[in-house]
Amino acid sequence: MFLSVSALQKAANIPHSLAERWFPHISAACTEFDIITPQRLAAFIAQIGHESAGFTTLSESLYYKDPERIAMLFKTGFDLNKNGRVDAAEIEFAKAYTRNSEKLANRAYANRMGNGDEQSGDGYRFRGRGLKQITGRDNYIRCGHALELDLIAHPDLLLEDEYAARSAGWFWFANGCNTLADAGDFVGLTRRINGSTTGLADRQARHAIALEVLCPR
Repeated sequence: MFLSVSALQKAANIPHSLAERWFPHISAACTEFDIITPQRLAAFIAQIGHESAGFTTLSESLYYKDPERIAMLFKTGFDLNKNGRVDAAEIEFAKAYTRNSEKLANRAYANRMGNGDEQSGDGYRFRGRGLKQITGRDNYIRCGHALELDLIAHPDLLLEDEYAARSAGWFWFANGCNTLADAGDFVGLTRRINGSTTGLADRQARHAIALEVLCPR
């Protein structure tokens, strides 16, 4: 399927200026990574639309004011007693990580996804970037290899529009998202992309709009 600026604008529900900005890069990425059917394209636009806050954000900020929300969202780093619940002591501990994106990223993503410990700085260095929010040293290595970029030395390359789109297409293809889109398994697709169903309602709302435009009945 060949996308147009107008179709992207309507399917992603974004301003014309954003559609013009992203059209060449998304079109190229979709061609490169076989996101070429209306069903695949609708699902892709919906998912990366959510991940990038409507194609406006290419870097994860991790700036939070509420320590309870930090403890809830980043249990890997803040569930100190490993009981699966947010306890008062964990909320108190999380207060030290409010209003500090770098410190929080280094804690939240420590010893995960190929990252080193909290002191290594890997959590912030390899925080989410691009339209998909590629996260973690391992993903940066794999993505860089596929796109022929040194993302370990230059992770901010994923903030450039071309690579922001290509990295999203790479992750989609490499993780079997086309198959899930073909099967209509949008919840499974969300889990594959996010690791959970965080933001599912917004993703589904975006998908409904994209389907209406790209897959009219």
